[in-house]
Amino acid sequence: MEFKQGDRVRIEKNGTAYEGKVMPSMEGYITIKMNSGYNAGFSKDRVKVTLLGGNGETPNGGSLNGGKKSGAAGEELPKSGRKLQKIAILSTGGTIASKIDYRTGAVTSQFTADDILAAIPELKEIADFKGRVISSILSENMDSESWQNLARAVVEEIEAGADGIIVTHGTDTMMYTAAALSFMIETPVPIVLVGSQRSADRPSSDNAMNAICAARVATSDIAEVSVVMHGTTSDDFCEIHRGTKVRKMHTSRRDAFKSINSLPIGTVDYSTGEIKTFIDYTRRGERSLKFKPGIEPKCALVKFTPGADPEILDCYINGGYKGLVLEGTGLGHVSTKWTPKIRKATEAKMPVIITSQCLNGRVCDRVYDTGRDMLKAGAIEGEDTLPETALVKLMWVLGQTDEFDEAIKMMKEDLSGEITECCFK
Repeated sequence: MEFKQGDRVRIEKNGTAYEGKVMPSMEGYITIKMNSGYNAGFSKDRVKVTLLGGNGETPNGGSLNGGKKSGAAGEELPKSGRKLQKIAILSTGGTIASKIDYRTGAVTSQFTADDILAAIPELKEIADFKGRVISSILSENMDSESWQNLARAVVEEIEAGADGIIVTHGTDTMMYTAAALSFMIETPVPIVLVGSQRSADRPSSDNAMNAICAARVATSDIAEVSVVMHGTTSDDFCEIHRGTKVRKMHTSRRDAFKSINSLPIGTVDYSTGEIKTFIDYTRRGERSLKFKPGIEPKCALVKFTPGADPEILDCYINGGYKGLVLEGTGLGHVSTKWTPKIRKATEAKMPVIITSQCLNGRVCDRVYDTGRDMLKAGAIEGEDTLPETALVKLMWVLGQTDEFDEAIKMMKEDLSGEITECCFK
């Protein structure tokens, strides 16, 4: 049986059949990516191999893209025959859309949205999908322009009738993009970001489960920007995190993402698809579509450390930056030596927002003299907003207004669930 990498095959051994996509294999062996997401390797001379479909083809020989170039905008993907919701998958790259480059041994972003759907056939039972590649980069290469391009694509798909959006994204900076979409788009349908900690061709990959759970949320009533990732290290459920309250808390664990200063919106049971919710959320159709893509990229997040020279702030104040987020200690403190620089920034109409390195808890600069002096110098408390979210919010706010007082007012408001209501205000 002639086959090549990327072909879909059935392998029969000892009365058991295995189906999957042919992966890079050692001489004399065939390795396939099975429907479960796991890899399996077989000796060629001990199995029967049946070709189900050529590279990029379905078992009946039909191309996933109708014979067109993979990843083109607006391409219809295979439908299940049942009337299902229309979901757009927008691929930006990242580990969920990557595999091992066997030339270098490194993980590279090589898969398209179509490849993801071909590798996870269970998805076509959940919704009718369109695949669209926005970028093919690892998430450390995302920037504010990338957020805007992605947001425009999301809005285009919603305007074209999509019932939900899935964005595949690298995990390292997913919380920044989730926050950016949360502020830029008021959405009537779910917008779900999903990724994986381990590439698709690793046996322990979490890509299939995460993508399936993300599809469940994209077809649900949760019309917010959310992040859907493993809830535990096992394949039992995914958590649904609000886009402005989520943070990657581990470098490599499959359950790296956690909601901070909030419960997750809910969970998705992998086996049953059941969604349980824990907090209030915006429901499908509750809001009309609004798009405000303005972003001011010249903002910075500065982490205070003991003994840090306050002259650091001059690099931003004199360097054309428009806003600063300071990641202070404890309740939100920096050295008293930094206070004159905070005053210099605010007198120059540069907003200075205070957050905490502790992450959990709320900034309060009214307890100690240092904090009170920072407030007198014009600093604004970020409440319990995460530092990364505060940075993205400030960039977005300054993209909406040039007025200092208006920007300060907006930063104090809960615009997209980033500030939890305080019980002791």
